[in-house]
Amino acid sequence: MGLFTTRYAQNTTRFHFPENPIDLLVKAQLDPSASERVSLPSLLHARCSSLFAEYRPVWWLNNGHVQTIYNVMGDFSKKDRMWYRRTLLRLLDGGTIGLDFAPSDSTHLAEDTPIIVVQHGLTGGSHEAYLRAILRPACTSIEEGGLGYRAVVVTFRGCAGVPLTSPKLYTAGHTDDLRQALIYISHKYPNAPLLGLGFSLGANVMTRYVAEEGHRSRLSSACVLSCPWNMEQNGHSLVSTFLGKNIWARGMGTNLLKIVKLHQETLRTDAEHPIAQVLPSTLALRYPTLPEFDSTFTKNAGDVAHPFPFSTVDEYYRWASTDHVIEDIRVPFLAINAEDDPVVTICPMDGKGNPYVAMVLTKAGGHLGWFKAGSTSEGTERWTTKPALEWFKLMGEGVVRESSEAARIFVDENGFLREEGRENGLGCKEVGDEVPIDYFDLLLAATLFEIVLIARHKSQRA
Repeated sequence: MGLFTTRYAQNTTRFHFPENPIDLLVKAQLDPSASERVSLPSLLHARCSSLFAEYRPVWWLNNGHVQTIYNVMGDFSKKDRMWYRRTLLRLLDGGTIGLDFAPSDSTHLAEDTPIIVVQHGLTGGSHEAYLRAILRPACTSIEEGGLGYRAVVVTFRGCAGVPLTSPKLYTAGHTDDLRQALIYISHKYPNAPLLGLGFSLGANVMTRYVAEEGHRSRLSSACVLSCPWNMEQNGHSLVSTFLGKNIWARGMGTNLLKIVKLHQETLRTDAEHPIAQVLPSTLALRYPTLPEFDSTFTKNAGDVAHPFPFSTVDEYYRWASTDHVIEDIRVPFLAINAEDDPVVTICPMDGKGNPYVAMVLTKAGGHLGWFKAGSTSEGTERWTTKPALEWFKLMGEGVVRESSEAARIFVDENGFLREEGRENGLGCKEVGDEVPIDYFDLLLAATLFEIVLIARHKSQRA
């Protein structure tokens, strides 16, 4: 398919629902004091009706490539503006993750207000437009037409201004940082339902988390967009075409390389560490594809624990993939992908018979795009926003919370929040003061980051 080829002659959406779906206990719509058990598909039809509304892309974004390009390069700086309050968490292994809470002042909200917990894409953060398109109306007050919820974006190590404080980054299969963030959020808001939202790589991490935790999941539901599912197959498919290899695969690989370059001083502090040992060969890469970067860096230095290092990049991809763990999910789970996604070209519409899983595959939308004609003069809006908001309202207010099997949280002698029964070194605590932050500040930081890398590159060449 060429870059400007139209392929939407017939636009249909495919749905996958389990043969024997879970029945959820929900508040009756006409009498919220009463409750009833309703199957997941029936609930989606009744309370997430926009999910079944046909998606038609805006005419000038006529295939998945241009949808995705517009998602990456479009100017959304004046849309869905948000303020956050950033909390940094120090982890037991010395690493740091960032939690960006919205709204920045939520003292007026009740303690049991639902919280949307977000995992962003590959090298992103809370400034991303695809993320703000959902969080802005979700965090807007009910009086102003929003859901009136809290949200928190869990920012990967080294991304979006979060400092790298240990020789470790993140991978598509690494769930412990999300797990530790959820310990903190659950401790801070013990009465609030936690609703998961993941995008792309963050969708993969979130899917693995709810699958690994099963009934112990601190997320009471999850919605994931553009999840890569089978990373081995999609990695090979990505580099099999000219556009896939030279636009998308090189773009993602180069962005990861930029993260490594930015934090190279921290990554080389321990000469015996696996990251320090692969750092020279990684820094020598020039515009690598994603598989090239992962083959040089991630498969060798993604972690110091088993099963790292992997002998091949395909072994790493098979381990990190989510298509083989979806059967273990035990919370209501909604996945939305697009058939014309140039990054995730292979999307299994198979929930492995899991009664908790619903999957949606639109004909169009690209990777994290789904742009359609706007209802106002602003031009475009995202089709996925309304279904996501309806899902969160259903899961946050409609579904009756039943008992959780999550482990008890305690504070150890060093002030770290930890879970009973986990002997794997997981724990976190706040470091520093909370900082109010505008998403525009993060955009500016990303621009300055590019300037620093260019200057460093020129000085090295000189």
